[in-house]
This record gives sequence, C-alpha cells and structure tokens, in this order.
Amino acid sequence: MKKLLLLLAVLLAGAAGWAALAPSPIDPQAWNPPQAPALEGVYARNDRLQAIQKLAVGAGNGPEGVALDREGRVYAGYLDGRVVRLDIASGKLDELGNTGGRPLGVAIGPGGEVYVADADKGLVQIENGQVKVLSTTAGGKPFRFVDDVDVSADGNSLYFSDASARFGIHELMNDVLEHGGSGRLLRYDRSTGETTVLKDGLHFPNGVALGPGEDYLLFDETARYQVSRLWLKGEKAGTVERLIENLPGFPDNLSFNGSNRIWVAIYAPRLPDLDRALPYPTLRKIIQRLPESLHPQPKIQSFALGLDLDGKVVENLQYDGPGAYGPITSVEQRGEWLYLGSLSYPAFGRVKAP
Repeated sequence: MKKLLLLLAVLLAGAAGWAALAPSPIDPQAWNPPQAPALEGVYARNDRLQAIQKLAVGAGNGPEGVALDREGRVYAGYLDGRVVRLDIASGKLDELGNTGGRPLGVAIGPGGEVYVADADKGLVQIENGQVKVLSTTAGGKPFRFVDDVDVSADGNSLYFSDASARFGIHELMNDVLEHGGSGRLLRYDRSTGETTVLKDGLHFPNGVALGPGEDYLLFDETARYQVSRLWLKGEKAGTVERLIENLPGFPDNLSFNGSNRIWVAIYAPRLPDLDRALPYPTLRKIIQRLPESLHPQPKIQSFALGLDLDGKVVENLQYDGPGAYGPITSVEQRGEWLYLGSLSYPAFGRVKAP
C-alpha cells in the first residue's frame, strides 16, 4: 500500500510539474484579493427577488443586456445572435436583426437607434433589419470581447467596454484565471467614425453607464469586484474614482436610473476557491489545464444591488431558492419596475422596484 501511495504521489507531482512548466495560453498575474464580505448586514441573504415575473419565456436563451426605449419596450440580444424588442403590454416580440455573433449590451439612441455591444463582432448598429459594424479596433488593437454600451443624450457618443484584449467570450475563464488587466473603456464618435481609448489596464470592465449630466462614465470591473467612475468633464476629466470595492459577487452590467440610483447586476457570489488561487500564478496555470468541470463554478441565483450616487449600498435584492431567475446580468429601471436580463436564462425578467 505504501508503494502504491508513493507511486500516486510521484505521478501527481509529475502531472503538476508538467502543468506548471508546459506552455500555457495564460500568463497569470498575482493579486491578493481582500477577504470577501459575508452575506450579512447590507448584503444579508433575502428573498426579495422571488417575485420576479418571467417574460417571453422560451422565445430565446440569454437576453443578456436589456435596454428600454421611450415607449417602454424592452430590447436585448439572444445567444443565437438575434436582437429583439418586447412590447410588455401586448407580449409581442419582434426580431430586429441578427448580428451573427453574441449580442450582449444594448443601448437605444435618442432617435430610436439600436446599438449593440457584440462580443464577437464589435460595436454594431441595427437598422431596418441590417447589421452595420461601427467599430472593431482601437489604438491598433482589435476588440476581443465587446461587452456593454451606452449612448449620450445627443446620440453622437457611444461609450463601450472591451472586457479583454486577450480572450474572447468563449475563453472567459482564461481571462479570469490570468487576471492580466487587458480590458479597455472606449468612445466611438458617430460624426467622425473614430474610436478613442478612454482607459486601459482594466480587469474585465463589464457594465458601462453614463452618470448624471453625463459628467462621468460609470463602469465596473468584474474580476476586481468593484465599481468606479471615469470623469468626462471638468477639472477631474480623465481621472478615475472608486465608488465601491470588495463587492460580495461578480458585478456585471450596471445602469443609472436618471435620478438617484445605480443598479448593479451581480452575476454570482464570489468563489472562495478562486480568491484563494489568485495570489498564486503557478496554481492558476495548473487549474487552467484541468477539465472545465473541475474549474471553480459560480452559484446561480438572483442577485442585484442598488447604490446611491456615492457608492453606498441602499438596496440588496436576492433570491437563491427554487426557480431563481439567474444569473442576472443587467438591471434597468423604468418607473416602478426593474427589468432584468440574464446571460443564459430563457426569459426576460421584471420585478417591482423597491
């Protein structure tokens, strides 16, 4: 028995050594994350999202990023590339076009223009059923993972995120394990057709939303568990301020309700195994080579947070029971309702706003 155990130990050590030394698609960077806050206090578990209504059930999978127009119709992109518009009153679902990629964030311009952050295709516009690619590169680097988009009130500026310059949506775990900070915030100028890099070196920048008066751009970094703002105007223009950090989960899309609330979709609670591995690059190389089934797996539940304009948590909405709508990847408020999107759930969601 001792010989067998010794042999197994040698084989495991050899396998670990091979995994650590063999060429790897990732170049992990060490990071010591702060200890995750417990789901208590302002983050206490609750069932406030148990009452989510499911809309357009079965019409498509993964309406990831939702947006609303002036008439209150809801837009989103499905896993199969379709971009759709849902009329809440009638239940009618219209297909506006198909990007041929993976549409994520959606923004509606002042004239009803439909803009889409497509993970595969870049920044696109859908008009009369046709897909027009607006931007695929900036600063000499092609986009790999365009994630979310917002549009200025005058319709000229599109602000969007490229979550990773290294890995696409189908290699998402590689970016998480590498933790290299290759993401960017960008601005597309409709009048010139030029795309400008506003901020680089970000750790999976995901959601973007213009704040009050368009003075700043709100954004989050999924891999750093934090929400920040990039000032666009005034003396602070070009500087970044942290609004909240050490969130209890992975922030996804975010939105500003036009008044006093920033809504942050939480994809899932943080993964203790991932946090423990982040300080150790070699360990993450080994994890990357394991079968996907052995990678840290998020717990799917309903989770969203409401912040005030200073970044203080004022609303904590959760539900992790049977039939939970999740993962929630976007939250948009219109009047008394919150409209929800999900990366994989086969329906839109909505629930009464607090």
